[in-house]
Amino acid sequence: MAANSKPRGPEPARLLRLILLFAAALTIIAAPALAQEQRKSRNLFEFLFGGPVRSEQPATPPAKSTTRKKTVRTEPAEAPVAAVEKAATARTVLVVGDFMASGLAEGLATAFAANPDIKVVEKARGSSGFVRDDVFDWPGEIRALIDAEKAAAVVVMLGANDRQQLRAGDVREQLLTEGWTKEYRARTAAFAAAVAESKVPLVWVGLPAFKQKKMLSDMIAFNDLYRQAAEQSGGIFVDIWDGFVDENGAFVSTGPDINGQPVRLRSDDGINLSRAGKRKVAFYVEKPLFKALGIPGASGTVLPAVAALPDAVQGPAQPADLDRTPPIALSDPNLDGGLELLGASPKPPIETRTAAGLLAAEGLAPEPSPGRADDFGERPRRADAVADTRVTTSAVAD
Repeated sequence: MAANSKPRGPEPARLLRLILLFAAALTIIAAPALAQEQRKSRNLFEFLFGGPVRSEQPATPPAKSTTRKKTVRTEPAEAPVAAVEKAATARTVLVVGDFMASGLAEGLATAFAANPDIKVVEKARGSSGFVRDDVFDWPGEIRALIDAEKAAAVVVMLGANDRQQLRAGDVREQLLTEGWTKEYRARTAAFAAAVAESKVPLVWVGLPAFKQKKMLSDMIAFNDLYRQAAEQSGGIFVDIWDGFVDENGAFVSTGPDINGQPVRLRSDDGINLSRAGKRKVAFYVEKPLFKALGIPGASGTVLPAVAALPDAVQGPAQPADLDRTPPIALSDPNLDGGLELLGASPKPPIETRTAAGLLAAEGLAPEPSPGRADDFGERPRRADAVADTRVTTSAVAD
């Protein structure tokens, strides 16, 4: 029985273990080589029996855009001007209002830094307005400020804090209702009248556009009230709206500065002004302010007066020897190309009958030239020949 038994081969489980051990050994041996390749991966079946290699190269990053962004500066392009010492006789420009007026005063100080004859004094209250007169009463306090600073002109920019209820007596009026508008108009008129009583010119600067759409529409209504108050009291209203909107009238945070270069005009909140924005508002105010002060020139530097030349250089005034051409009279006969005066009896026109006129009136064509295509031998007679024939026929008949 033992002689008839055949040797038994390896068991299937044992064979499988040998295969797995062999595969693990090959994996360990091939690991350094695989690490040097471009991360090619295979599963166990593909490694033992072959198969396609799957590349695991990282995805190509997207190409960077070559479009160049438009450079927008936050500072004005003009070079800083060194401030000079103000003269003892310098005229004071009093700037009043809220936080927007503070930015305007900074811009005006930059504009007049090199002008020794103009001094900018800021007396703004950041949280003030015409609505909250309990915070600061501008109509009641403006005359005291003018007298204290001996102001030569008053520049006001006010109203950015006034989008709220207004107390009129014991009643709280809602924003821009009929009662609110009536009381607000009275307060702005009282402020302008107080400045006019001080015999000081008033320059009222309107508010710019703001980022919030509802706030933007309210500022348009506010500016109309400010314009009325300024003009009724003899002041000047400066409209800066177009400098802070685009061609469609929408708010913009960037735009051209006073030199036409693109800069950032507003802060991120869409309310406050950047340094370039403050300078731009001051640029709008410069000309009206010079006009109010009676100063020639349109920039921060006063134009020097031109002295009269002495008589030795200029000489006595002499009448100019000019070769003048006398004017042409309306009765000049040469106006119509003739020699007759106006009103003279006209000569009777000479009656001339052209070939076209004969053809149109009597149907008689001009005599053809001999040998021409329209020469048929018998020439048509003209009107005078026809008339002579008629006369001869009548005489014969008689």
